[in-house]
Amino acid sequence: MRSGILSAALAFLCWGLFPIYFHAIGDVPPTQILVHRVLWSLAFLLIVLAWRRQWQWLAIVRQPRVFWSFAASALLLSANWLMYIWAVKNGHVIEASLGYFINPLVNIMFGFLILKERMRTVQWMAIALAALGVCWLTWQSGTVPWIALFLAASFGGYGLLRKTAALGALEGLSFETMVLFPFAAGYLAWLTMHGANAFVNAPLDTTRLLLVAAGPITAIPLLLFASGARKIPLSILGLLQYLSPTIQFALGVWLFHEAFSSERLVGFVVIWAALALYAGEGLLRSRASRKS
Repeated sequence: MRSGILSAALAFLCWGLFPIYFHAIGDVPPTQILVHRVLWSLAFLLIVLAWRRQWQWLAIVRQPRVFWSFAASALLLSANWLMYIWAVKNGHVIEASLGYFINPLVNIMFGFLILKERMRTVQWMAIALAALGVCWLTWQSGTVPWIALFLAASFGGYGLLRKTAALGALEGLSFETMVLFPFAAGYLAWLTMHGANAFVNAPLDTTRLLLVAAGPITAIPLLLFASGARKIPLSILGLLQYLSPTIQFALGVWLFHEAFSSERLVGFVVIWAALALYAGEGLLRSRASRKS
């Protein structure tokens, strides 16, 4: 249990600190960061697979249904990555954190609408409260928090596809990066031909090292998460997942000094109340289940 909690907490800690990494890359465009994240992640994952001699799963992906399922999940994952990178580099860390705060509630809605799962009364209340918070943020700012909603929806859709996937976390991410590799490599070749490759043109070797580090930075938290998720109850995992957006929110407010008015705080508090309602109900049900 302790090792599982530690592994999962470290994974969410790493994801929470991602804004610092993307800020450190400097003037590299978000699309190029995404490309390098795909390329170096695949290189790192292939090393891990070779070390573990874990290649049997490649036979499964030859099935058309499995292939197209992972092609769709790869598209959603890359869209989520690109939006998050863009948001961080354009001063929207707080709104990006909001997307991951409401993601669990989006997962519930997807389960209800697509998987036909039954929703409990408290879950309906939590979703209604979160929707009220989003409406408040829209009203007081005059614009829909589209970054947060896009991140929540894209990652929710990705989680929905992976929920019924035929591969585990390591194999699934490896195949998703394999699907994205031709597009990433082709785009990088095009940039090089036109003299716009930031990796080649970077004035500092530090930038190149940070781009290469995108591989392990992407893959290691996922492996930690996969390890921890197998060892601890879902109720604990559900609470730990809020560690990541909480860190992102704190970084946006205190490190990057993004504007955060008291009116905006009201909307966040309403959404946090919805999450507290959802998490509290889950904990009570988990305890009741263990007692019975």
